[in-house]
Amino acid sequence: METTTRTTADAPRGQRWLARASLASAAAAVVVLGVFAGLKTFALLGVGLAGVLVTVAAVWWIVSRRGLTRYLAVLLALAAPVWVIATYTRARLTWVVVVSCALWLLAAGAGRAALAGRVAPAPVEERPAPAFRRAVLIMNPRSGGGKVGRFALPERAEEFGAQVVLLEGPGETDVSALARACAREGADLLGVAGGDGTQALVAEVAADLGLPFLVIPAGTRNHFALDLGLDRDDPAKALDALRDGRELRVDLGFAAGRPFVNNVSFGAYAEVVQSPSYRDGKTRTTLGLLPDLLMGHKGVRLTARAGAETFTDPQALLVSNNPYGEGDIAGLGRRTRLDTGVLGCVGVRVTSAAQATGLLRGSRATGLHRTTAATVVVDADRETVPAGIDGEAVRLPVPVRCEIRPGALRVLVPRERPGAYRERPALDWRVLGRLGLTGRY
Repeated sequence: METTTRTTADAPRGQRWLARASLASAAAAVVVLGVFAGLKTFALLGVGLAGVLVTVAAVWWIVSRRGLTRYLAVLLALAAPVWVIATYTRARLTWVVVVSCALWLLAAGAGRAALAGRVAPAPVEERPAPAFRRAVLIMNPRSGGGKVGRFALPERAEEFGAQVVLLEGPGETDVSALARACAREGADLLGVAGGDGTQALVAEVAADLGLPFLVIPAGTRNHFALDLGLDRDDPAKALDALRDGRELRVDLGFAAGRPFVNNVSFGAYAEVVQSPSYRDGKTRTTLGLLPDLLMGHKGVRLTARAGAETFTDPQALLVSNNPYGEGDIAGLGRRTRLDTGVLGCVGVRVTSAAQATGLLRGSRATGLHRTTAATVVVDADRETVPAGIDGEAVRLPVPVRCEIRPGALRVLVPRERPGAYRERPALDWRVLGRLGLTGRY
């Protein structure tokens, strides 16, 4: 599916001036260093780069070592930035570095703004809201620290004519079975106020039955709602879709037949969350388990096949419902679309401090492997493998087949909402130069 529009036509006047501002700021940053620091410019750059590399290496040793080595690495991670600042201060050039960095930030911001029109994501198709007679909303009062009660979601939903079913126990409730029972009793719209794991369970039922699905972000993180463009700060605003809504067709992922709206993780993270002590002490448990997991002394050895690509022995593997953007090191931040019909697959393998610092290269890092595919098959050297499905710890029999159902989910969203995420374009100085000088991308 084509999701972006590239153009070589004349750029708008505003974009041309942003490109010129970016080029001028970058030039000014270099001039400031050259004029006021002179030959010390290269030394300053070297000190700053060395400080970054040493800090990243120290962080790697903190998470991959124990005992005295870990404590020394903590001291190194704290000392490196102090050394950089002290070096600049001794040279009486701190203000020069600050001004130059500010100019570089201005250049980067203006440059990204200038390039924003070059690769524009095609808008997700919105359809008129479907007609419905009986909306049933399943709400978890414990989710998100009690957001259901704090935002008076049951009362607000009933004002819109919806029926509310609370997951109050006792014990665990089979949410999928509950949603199917609601549909059998006449519900022609299903919704959930809860976390992403609960959202996925009801989403599968809605997709199977072809019913509209309403997402109310009442969980802790609600990444699915975020990527749908919903307002996570006020979950009650999602209920506006019942009165003035639009329908989006989005994809739904499955791992070993289990639904997921965000992702399923394998490897180090999945091993950590499986630990019985994780909920009582997350930081302590993570630091205790990571050294053996990262250095290969413990844990499952994974292999994954994503289309024509093979991931061999990754320490961490993440399969997502549509690919994440590439704006951060591991590409695990946001998804620009939820309707591309493919899974994202990211594998990370880092076994040394050098590879850890290499992750600063982003998508070009040797320890990072990314691809997309309609199907991902994960195998291991065990009969079962720990996994995290939308953050929920489970064990799955291998091989684990992950697949995607394109356009399976009819999501009802409010007409007025913050909007979907747009990934910032990568800085391309050649394109910026052409745009600033010729006015064309």
